[in-house]
Amino acid sequence: MVVIPAGGFTMGSSAAEKSWAASNGGSRESVADEAPQHEVSLKPFALTKYDVTRGEYAAFVRETGYPPGDGCGPDSFKWDKQPGVSWQNPGFPQTDRDPVVCVSWRDAQAYISWLNGKVRGPASTPANGLYRLPSESEWEYATRAGTTTRFWWGDDDGAAGDHAWYKGNSDGHTQPVGSKPPNRFGLYDAVGNVWQWTEDCYADSYAAAPTDGSAAEAGDACLRVDRGGSWLYPAWLLRSATRERNPADFRDRIMGFRVARGIP
Repeated sequence: MVVIPAGGFTMGSSAAEKSWAASNGGSRESVADEAPQHEVSLKPFALTKYDVTRGEYAAFVRETGYPPGDGCGPDSFKWDKQPGVSWQNPGFPQTDRDPVVCVSWRDAQAYISWLNGKVRGPASTPANGLYRLPSESEWEYATRAGTTTRFWWGDDDGAAGDHAWYKGNSDGHTQPVGSKPPNRFGLYDAVGNVWQWTEDCYADSYAAAPTDGSAAEAGDACLRVDRGGSWLYPAWLLRSATRERNPADFRDRIMGFRVARGIP
């Protein structure tokens, strides 16, 4: 895991960035939820250097017998679970170093519970280092890594292919983690390759968003936020401020996750 230092940042996108996104593939409605911009202060935390891989998820399944579920969608444009599609058979070839896909928010929580079952001693309390999904603000802070530009590498979407896997260079499937350069905090695939689940319940505005790095919660039935773009999506969605949301039992070939941990 990579230790993300304590600090503060401005979360969300400016009017100028939203205007750019709306004219480069999005719409004003699709980016309206990236506001209002607000200041967030965070304690240090740790985040996995890579997305959870197929090989790592397989180890969890072998040990627990966790089921593959009731199918997985072929894309996110129409949620249509196909029973024969799963993390084991997403419909394209993967290595054990590719990010696992076809995992729901609930599947990610089951994997994390398994990890926490291996934690022993005083660190195994919620305040002192349990594994978990990152909060949405932790995710954006870690992805920006001190930048205020549209993308973690700058403002140039034309440079996306040098830094991330997305629709323009992925060849229609995931790619092994760590095969693009890391951001300034040392995170690989901070954006691109797969969308990453966060802990938060989705709200269409940041008006009531936490400002301390914690996750927004609104009951178990809420939509859950995912971040980062994927191999199937265009470059404008690789922005650090881009938000998406899906039901907690949503599975798709574009969905994965990485794991956070508090620091005692």
